Amino acid sequence: MADTQTDAGAGEPAEKQPRSVRVVLLALMITMMLAMLDNMIVGTAMPTIVGELGGLEHLSWVVTAYTLATAASTPLWGKLGDMYGRKGIFMSSIVLFLIGSALSGMAQDMGQLIGFRAVQGLGAGGLMVGVMAIIGDLIPPRERGKYQGMMAGVMALAMIGGPLIGGTITDHWGWRWAFYINLPLGVVALAAISVVLHLPNKRAQARIDYLGAGLLTVGITSIVLVTTWGGTEYAWTSARIMELIGIGVAALVGFVFWQTKAPEPVVPLHIFRSRNFTLMSVIGFITGFVMFGATLFLPLYQQSVQGASATNSGLLLLPMLGAMLVTSMVAGRVTTNTGRYKVFPVVGSVLMVVGLYLLSTMDTGTSRFASGVFMAVVGLGMGCLMQITMLVAQNSVEMKDMGVASSSTTLFRTLGSSFGVAIMGALFNNRVQEVMVERGGALGSKVTEQSAQLDAASLAKLPEAVREAYQHAVSAGTHSAFLLGAVVAVSAVVAAVFVKEVPLKGAGPEKGDEGAGPGSVRASSVVEAV
Repeated sequence: MADTQTDAGAGEPAEKQPRSVRVVLLALMITMMLAMLDNMIVGTAMPTIVGELGGLEHLSWVVTAYTLATAASTPLWGKLGDMYGRKGIFMSSIVLFLIGSALSGMAQDMGQLIGFRAVQGLGAGGLMVGVMAIIGDLIPPRERGKYQGMMAGVMALAMIGGPLIGGTITDHWGWRWAFYINLPLGVVALAAISVVLHLPNKRAQARIDYLGAGLLTVGITSIVLVTTWGGTEYAWTSARIMELIGIGVAALVGFVFWQTKAPEPVVPLHIFRSRNFTLMSVIGFITGFVMFGATLFLPLYQQSVQGASATNSGLLLLPMLGAMLVTSMVAGRVTTNTGRYKVFPVVGSVLMVVGLYLLSTMDTGTSRFASGVFMAVVGLGMGCLMQITMLVAQNSVEMKDMGVASSSTTLFRTLGSSFGVAIMGALFNNRVQEVMVERGGALGSKVTEQSAQLDAASLAKLPEAVREAYQHAVSAGTHSAFLLGAVVAVSAVVAAVFVKEVPLKGAGPEKGDEGAGPGSVRASSVVEAV
């Protein structure tokens, strides 16, 4: 497979290279921003896009094509980075993402846009994985905590600023610039990475596992389509959904079997022998399930029930995202100073359960202050979990598996978000329909028969009685969705309890260094002179 990593600066500790590492991290943060901002900016521009290109019936595919391509390609990018070297593969994913962005901006009809969004998604699958894996190469886990706040800050900035930036770009420059804006940022990131980042060269003797890649792609595609179409395009019990479930299960079972036989598997199953890695995958899945469900329903509740403005929808999440940012910075600093981290998954998962339960108690009389406090509790919990899961997962594998560990953890979080949006969304929609029938009668049922989510303009046109019925319905829907999230999050508490606190690599010699995990090395052996 790959040659053993060597280090040109093996005798030079990480602390002596702060400026070069910071330049690389700046480029990585720009790339991370590209990956996270895209869907949020494009989501804001979608009404304008449909107005110009038409094809309303295919609207969902603009998002689905991107999501499918991202999820399916994520494990492949991680494995390719492990086999052929992180830098070249990462830069290739950025170039592919930028090509997809440019083509999407030039699309002349909805069919072209969907196809180009798939190209963009293929590149996006390597962006987040590349960022995490390169950070894993450059910075030992004990020191990596310092940069958790930076990554959480990028995430919070993307979630808050995405809708605002998307609206501004669409209003003043046109929707095509929602895609073109990626180009200058991507070029800056490419230039910085090309000049500053130097990683050990790798040579792969083994061939790519095409059969495993194909089976995994079919399995992931089927799962994402089930969670996207179930309860919306098709009934959950429809033949199409059952077929997709059957295909997905068969493909994934075949994939797992083949990975035990393949000479160079896409996802080496031995990484799951590490208890901590497996537990972090579970916690990452649940965090994705909860986080993306929360970001979907909280703005809807505040706009529909509390009368908040839709224009500043990103700012509505500020209590949750701000708390997440602060906690992530504190967790990173404590982890760096003490080398201890188990407390964060345990406390974080408990706070997440408590916060989701508090959110489930919201009704039509809940004040904005109270809902903000509830959101902050959830944010505190997620801040303890978001980066710690990646750190512990990377600390649980050998350096040669850093890419597949990063991509697998990212994939589980992505799949968790797909399941969260689908399942919580189905529960929300069904509950809204039930309450609208109970309180609004035939008119109430007719109002929400097309969609359980009404925009501000549609809501303002409703009769007073029906509008009040809808507010109660949304409250009931969010109650059910967040209560389900709280129940699911209990699994994260259980998983966190069983995490074993293994000394972080690069922390210096512990007593005997027992249990330091596979591939444990000093910081100086993984930081390449840059």
